[in-house]
Amino acid sequence: MIDRAGLAEFLRHRRESLQPEDVGLPRGRRRRTAGLRREEVAVLCHMSTDYYARIERERGPQPSEQMIASIAQGLHLSLDERDHLFRLAGHRPPARGGTSEHVSPGLLRILDRLVDTPAEVVTELGETLRQTPLGVALTGDTTGYAGPARSLGYRWFTDPAARELRPPEEHASYSRLYASGLREIVAARGPGSRAAQLADLLLERSEEFRDLWQLHEVGLRPGDVKRVVHPEVGLLELSCQTLIDPDQGHHLLVYTAAPGSESHERLQLLAVLGAPTLT
Repeated sequence: MIDRAGLAEFLRHRRESLQPEDVGLPRGRRRRTAGLRREEVAVLCHMSTDYYARIERERGPQPSEQMIASIAQGLHLSLDERDHLFRLAGHRPPARGGTSEHVSPGLLRILDRLVDTPAEVVTELGETLRQTPLGVALTGDTTGYAGPARSLGYRWFTDPAARELRPPEEHASYSRLYASGLREIVAARGPGSRAAQLADLLLERSEEFRDLWQLHEVGLRPGDVKRVVHPEVGLLELSCQTLIDPDQGHHLLVYTAAPGSESHERLQLLAVLGAPTLT
């Protein structure tokens, strides 16, 4: 059963304990509110201010699991706090680990500060959970896919448009890399896992994947430099640094260009152009 009073009190306490800069928002002038305003939390949680306010006032219908997950992410809750929030709302907490989509507060705080850098948080299956604005400008918004298409590896083998950002001469190596990586995840997660289901789908739908899967390759790793063919600024050579959340299996990928290089100049131009419409 939902604990309306406990839920409302917990949310108020968490909201009032956060400052705008803690969640990547500008502070603004003449600020008198202790912590975040309700309308700021609503923006962070992708819901209306009225809907969020009703929860804090112990009114309205029971929030869905999807809404509670959005609130937990918007308020930068830890995993323990997220699970507590779900129980207060009368829901079973989601699973932790490789299938979880809850980005840790630590990764979010880092991501919020990378406003002038392409970066993204992805799951072990290559599903994009968060992107910086320049990350969207570099690769397009990859958070809006649904179903198996959320995985970049799945799109690579089933959607030709997924390959347009990579030089043609590197396509074969990327195919081997994705097949190898998925095989390792399937072995780690076991039969019946989302990784195994993804592999089964690709075996049905991609002849190229079937051929690579039969090779049983493991241990392939991407190079330190990634080459991106952008439709507006051209070829960029970017170093990719990875920060891993061991509890969730999430990866924070940060892309940088060597200062003074042509790629650095093109990245600066891309920041000015903003996010174009990519295929």
